[in-house]
Amino acid sequence: MYKDYNMNQIILPMDLAYKLQENDIAFAVNDMVEAIPDEAFSGFLRTTGCPAYHPRMMMKIILCAYTQSVFSGRKIEELLKDSVRMMWLAQGYEPSYRTINRFRVHHEVQELLRQCFVQFRCQLVKEKVIEDESIFIDGTKIEANANKFTFVWRKSVERYSTRLVEKSNQLYEELLEHEIIPAIERDSQKELSNKELEEVVQKLDETIEGYDNRIETTQDTQKRKQLRSERKAPKQYRKKFKDFAARKQKYKQDLATLGDRNSYSKTDHDATFMRMKDDYMKNGQLKAGYNLQIATEGQYTLAYDIFPNPTDTLTFIPFLNKIEKWFFSLPSYIVADAGYGSEQNYDDVLNIRQRTPLITYGMYRKEKKKAYKNNAFNVANWYFDQESDTFTCPNDKKLNFKYWSKRTDKAGFERTFKVYECEDCFECPLRPQGTKAKEGNNRKVHYNEKWESQKAFTREVLSEAKTGEIYGKRKIDVEPVFGFLKANLHFTRMSVRGKEQVKNEIGFALIAVNLRKYTARQSHQPILGQQNGANYREAIIDTVFT
Repeated sequence: MYKDYNMNQIILPMDLAYKLQENDIAFAVNDMVEAIPDEAFSGFLRTTGCPAYHPRMMMKIILCAYTQSVFSGRKIEELLKDSVRMMWLAQGYEPSYRTINRFRVHHEVQELLRQCFVQFRCQLVKEKVIEDESIFIDGTKIEANANKFTFVWRKSVERYSTRLVEKSNQLYEELLEHEIIPAIERDSQKELSNKELEEVVQKLDETIEGYDNRIETTQDTQKRKQLRSERKAPKQYRKKFKDFAARKQKYKQDLATLGDRNSYSKTDHDATFMRMKDDYMKNGQLKAGYNLQIATEGQYTLAYDIFPNPTDTLTFIPFLNKIEKWFFSLPSYIVADAGYGSEQNYDDVLNIRQRTPLITYGMYRKEKKKAYKNNAFNVANWYFDQESDTFTCPNDKKLNFKYWSKRTDKAGFERTFKVYECEDCFECPLRPQGTKAKEGNNRKVHYNEKWESQKAFTREVLSEAKTGEIYGKRKIDVEPVFGFLKANLHFTRMSVRGKEQVKNEIGFALIAVNLRKYTARQSHQPILGQQNGANYREAIIDTVFT
């Protein structure tokens, strides 16, 4: 005996929500997007043309697709026809992949994503899922949607540009020496500008045109051959100067695109070539990518941003500014690894933001080792006399204070050093181990008082029980988010190009990670104060059968 099965019988179409499990992630997606205020969607409203799909619906289907590791616009379109949860979220609509792709790179989507992160964090705090006492910051490299070997390097552009200037100046002098063209007015004797190069080309055109007219009016065959021979040089010069003008304009555009970076990709100008950990060829190759920075608590991403520079040190302050402006006020403790430890970053957190940085520095682990503490040639182990302001080296020689020194790094931050010099390093038996100074020079020590005090503060604060425990959570809080993003969600490469579009896509991916984690842990509770699956069904039953 079989259950009744008849393809010719009409079945009453019920709400698709009945096909979903009670803790299905589609309900979490629906609740999150419904919690976004209506004002956030005002930028999508248009009064002319065909009515557009509602941005709430578009946000839901894209977020739901990302939770299922589907990032392609065409595959999202296919899900709308195959997936029950996508059909329910879209309520029967089937936007094309072009519409989906246009929406997720729309500039107004950034505000919707920001609202999602803000609403999600508020709910986590309300439910006491996170403590709201600290944030954990870290970064990872995400490969850009750029072709391989499309790099443009700053050093190469600058080198070629310098050669072009030298060659153009040389050829211009040859033109004047052979009296092919008259001299032009130059703004600078160092190099010919684009305008001046075009003027040289124009002068050469006039010279060649003069030869053409003389050839046409000359009847003598030998004279015509001679004029044609003389015309070859101006033509060759014209070709070269046209090439100079085009290349100079290209190099100028390349330098403008590079900005402060050292490289960019020809197929995604906002992407920078970086070293990736997934170097499957094991040869230190570079790939075009973006530096993703996130702030987490309880393994949930609360804020994010992308940067073109590969080093984390320079992203720290801009990222904190972004968090305060876009997402939430900074908590009491800001936790990060040694990649963020610098004098400028410590100064910013302590003095400007009035927060406590739980950030190690490069030598933090090494300074704890016995070999480092017992090394007599480490300046940190030398005796320092505050009254006389002198260091004493292992050979009992005094290093007296000589002068102040200032250094400015690439970010424009100025550091101040006290320079100490040994009174006499000549004929010292420990000189080979104690200094690398050239013969005839004494050992010098550059001592940064501010940096040393910051390091001492870091060692002290991390040795305390409470703060040490908070810093100990860093690896198990922020690192799993990257693991989930890349290993579980399989988001390892961007599918869009351009910084603003990439920022939108990574926002969708990080929210998808949050939703999958939240649904797995809190499936029995509504995510943002909205109705969950069970309550939704009860509401539908009351509407239909009462």
